[in-house]
Amino acid sequence: MVSGGHHHRSATRSGHKAFKSRHATKGQLAKQSKGKIEKTKGGRQSPAQALKSKLDRRNQARQKQIQKAIERAKEDRIFDGRNGAPRIVAVVPLCADTYSETVLNHLNAALDLETQKYPSGVHTVTVDRFKQKIQYVIPERRLLPVLDACKYADFIFFILSATQEVDDIGESLLRAIEWQGVSTVFSLVQNLNSVEPAKRRPDVKKSLLSYINHFFAEQDKIYAVDSPTEALNAIRSVCSQHPKGILWRDARSYMLASEISWDESEGKAYVTGTVRGKALKADRLVQLQDGGIYQVDKVVSLPNELNRGDSMDTSAVIDAPTQDQDVLEQVTDEVSMEEEVMSLPDTRRGVLLDDHHYFDDDEIDGIEPEPVRRRKLPPGTSATQAKWIVDSDTDDSDTEETDEAEELMEAELEAEEDDRMDAEEDMDDATTTFGTTKSEMFLDLSPEEEAKAITEFRQRKKDAEDDLEFPDEFELRPEETARERLHRYRGLKDFRTSPWETSEDVPFQPKKWDSLARIDNYKATKLKVQREALVGGVPTGSKVKVYLRDVPKQLAAGQYDEYNTRITGLFGLLRHEHKKAVVNYSITLSSDYEGPPIKSKDTLVLQCGSRRWKVQPLFSQGGATKNNVHKYEKFLQPGRASVATLIGEVAFGNVPVLWWKQHPNGNLELVGTGSFLNTDHERVIAKRRIITGHPYKIHKKVVTVRYMFFNAEDVSWFKALPLHTKRGRSGFIKESLGTHGYFKATFDAKINPQDTICVYLYKRCFPYESEEFHG
Repeated sequence: MVSGGHHHRSATRSGHKAFKSRHATKGQLAKQSKGKIEKTKGGRQSPAQALKSKLDRRNQARQKQIQKAIERAKEDRIFDGRNGAPRIVAVVPLCADTYSETVLNHLNAALDLETQKYPSGVHTVTVDRFKQKIQYVIPERRLLPVLDACKYADFIFFILSATQEVDDIGESLLRAIEWQGVSTVFSLVQNLNSVEPAKRRPDVKKSLLSYINHFFAEQDKIYAVDSPTEALNAIRSVCSQHPKGILWRDARSYMLASEISWDESEGKAYVTGTVRGKALKADRLVQLQDGGIYQVDKVVSLPNELNRGDSMDTSAVIDAPTQDQDVLEQVTDEVSMEEEVMSLPDTRRGVLLDDHHYFDDDEIDGIEPEPVRRRKLPPGTSATQAKWIVDSDTDDSDTEETDEAEELMEAELEAEEDDRMDAEEDMDDATTTFGTTKSEMFLDLSPEEEAKAITEFRQRKKDAEDDLEFPDEFELRPEETARERLHRYRGLKDFRTSPWETSEDVPFQPKKWDSLARIDNYKATKLKVQREALVGGVPTGSKVKVYLRDVPKQLAAGQYDEYNTRITGLFGLLRHEHKKAVVNYSITLSSDYEGPPIKSKDTLVLQCGSRRWKVQPLFSQGGATKNNVHKYEKFLQPGRASVATLIGEVAFGNVPVLWWKQHPNGNLELVGTGSFLNTDHERVIAKRRIITGHPYKIHKKVVTVRYMFFNAEDVSWFKALPLHTKRGRSGFIKESLGTHGYFKATFDAKINPQDTICVYLYKRCFPYESEEFHG
């Protein structure tokens, strides 16, 4: 009998593998790969091809290194030899017991040079040991002179003390220099030998290095000037190292003035120095530091001091202006706005929503201004009898006024608005002004004045907190008329996409608005201007005498002593950089500022690159919108970047910006930092007002709203505007109820009784013009 329990396994049957769900998604696979990229299929190379590609990569890297070395040698060529340009070193003491003169004499002693006086000014020292010249710039220990000195410097010596900490002045100087832009930095320590016991001295240097690394992280060494060896090492580093440079400064030509004087034979002022940065062009305007902007008359070369002789021509003109020279005048086709003032149309019956006045067509066609409403009449009442029945809800107060009365009313409202804004600004100024502003002596206020100042200071802080928590909310008083109080405001269906009708803003724009420069494509113009600066001009490293036109004689004929105590120079401007335009800057509130909140239109001091102005900026939100409309911000909130807009001079490039607040005693306090953004004439800064109302009766989607308006005329005027609630519901005004501003509204869903109903209104704000600030 054959057994039936044995059989062979089927060779054709194959089991399916189970699905492994781990690392199946794209995100999990990307996380697993950790940035590694798989090689493409079919890309396998033969050993000969792999060797060739490896040699090509090595060759390309070597060529880049050679090219970089050539460029670096070309840049260093201006310092070569005893006739080369001097290396400019700014000396900045950070502590109260540090002195520039003592430090420089320590450095001279290490070079076996004689001890001499070093007052504030520019001093040139020849270092024969390294065949270089060093030009020390010693400013006064104040904010603006130190910043001006650091603008021209190739190297900066920060002087620290081994016995005292950096004071408030030194720390404010560090923060301002860091944001302005800084070249190569060296840290020197003074009075280290006075630290006892001697074994504590390395710890002191380590502590000072840790402090300076908070501002300049690349610092890895501190030089003790009391030690001749370390002092010599500091000088050797300056004479052999290539300066890092400042990006915005090196994009223009600049020159530290070794002399500025008046030429009686020419009848013009001249500035002597060595051209740095980009090539100097006679066709471009130049800015004399704290002296204004001028045209170049001619550029004359100066011979080397070692080769100066009687037979040499010292008046060789190497560059002169052409027909392409920039002019100082602004755009001349200025429009007189006084002759073209437009008045608002008298036939308007409704607020402007986007680019249309709703409900105006009915009035123009002769239809009754009030909407036809069904009246509740007793049964059987005829049309003749209905005329004698007085409807208590009918509003008869909407009468037509004459054109003269309307214009007079608008003028009174504008005057009242200006007076109210001036009163607010005076109140804001009073929060930081105590006693007289002429004297620096501190005087105690009387108890009444002290209490008033404290109240105003706290009120401003409370306003800033309310603006952050309840932005732009506005409540009408019962006796106010909304259509008069908010006659410049309009509605927008969508803040970021709805078009902004600019014709309505013409009566309120500044008088010089149409004469401002307009740059349609800022990025393309910037590239064109920067490329233009690379061609032609007096080459870098040339020692020249630059003659300027129309410089006041008293400005040029300043007193110079043997030490040349006047620190000034020239900065070349790129094309169009002298023109007035609507300019935008970024601004972020400084974390160290503890004063009263900064409000829009507060007077601040602005430094952008080499220029300074006194400005009243308008703050607004940043970002890109389809309609180029941006929301106005009343206060500068901490931790949030804003855009500051004003009428100022154009700049090209990412130029750093410093914002200061000037106190009555003249001191400047840093309130914010930022950079230049662009110029945009069409950018609309829209100030928002939110009128709020409260639900009175709710029946499904129909709501009776009160306390938003206080008369029926205002309801009819703003009827076209959409309604929104703080909890996300939207609706529209259906009809007015009675004469006290109640109205019915329909929403997209039933609203919560505790919700708040809002209407958003917008008004365009125009920036203010800036004025030059010379400190």
